[in-house]
Amino acid sequence: MTDAATQRLPASRMLRWIFGLQLIFAAVLLGSDLLRVLPQLAFTSTAPAITQPAGPGDQTRRYDPSRIDPRPARPGSRPVPTSTDMPSRLVFVDTAWDGKPTITLTGQIAPGDADRFADFLTTVVPAPVQAFLNSTGGSVQDALAMGRQLRKLGIDTQMAASDICLSACPYLLAAGTARTVEDGALVGVHQHYFGENTALPAFIAVDDIQRGQGEVMEYLSEMDIDPLIMRHALVTPPNEIYLLTADEMQTYRLTTAD
Repeated sequence: MTDAATQRLPASRMLRWIFGLQLIFAAVLLGSDLLRVLPQLAFTSTAPAITQPAGPGDQTRRYDPSRIDPRPARPGSRPVPTSTDMPSRLVFVDTAWDGKPTITLTGQIAPGDADRFADFLTTVVPAPVQAFLNSTGGSVQDALAMGRQLRKLGIDTQMAASDICLSACPYLLAAGTARTVEDGALVGVHQHYFGENTALPAFIAVDDIQRGQGEVMEYLSEMDIDPLIMRHALVTPPNEIYLLTADEMQTYRLTTAD
C-alpha cells in the first residue's frame, strides 16, 4: 500500500464514523418525535363525545373536526340556516340580520382562507357590521389573519345557540369589537400543531411551536383578551377540546358584557 493510500484510510474511516453518528442522531430525534405523537395516534381519547353536555369541571371532550356535524338551528335564530355538512373550508355569505349588514363564516378554516376572506370583503356592500361564526377550526395562521381583518373593520362577532367555535375559531371570535355567545353555543380551545411536520427533527418542531405560541400571545394582546385563556389550550391535547363556560369567557374577556 502506498503512503498516500495509508494517509487516506484514516480519513475514510473518520467520514464513515461521522456519517454513522449522523444517522444515529437523526434516528434519536425521529424517535423522540414519534414518542410524542404515537400516544395520540395509537390511543383514542377517553373523554366524552362533544355531543355530551358539559359543565364546570367536566369540560374536556373528544375532538375530531371531520366527525363534527353542524347542529340544527332553531328557526329564526341565525341569519343563514346551518347545512347538514360542515364545509371543508370556510364558506362566506353576505346577508342581513336584525336590519344590519351581516356576514356568516361556516366550516373548517383551511390554508388560504384568509386571502379568500380578504377578497370576499371587497365584494360586500354595504360593509358588514357583524359576523356569525360556526366553525370547527383549522389553520391558526389564517384565523389570526382573518381576525385582524375583522377587528380593522370594527365588525362584531356573534354565535347563535346552535353554533360551534373550536380550535382556531375562537381567535375569530376574539376579533369582534363586541363579542356575543348565546347559551348553548360551544366554544373550545386546545393545543395547536402550527403546521409542524412530525417527521422533522424535534428541535425544529419545538422551535415552530414556540414561534406559533408567541404569535398567538401577541394576537391576544392586540385583541385585549386575557392570555390566561391559553392555560386551558396548552394542557388539552389536539385530539381533545376544552369547552369554555360562559363565566370563563367573561373572565378572559372573550365575550363582552351585554
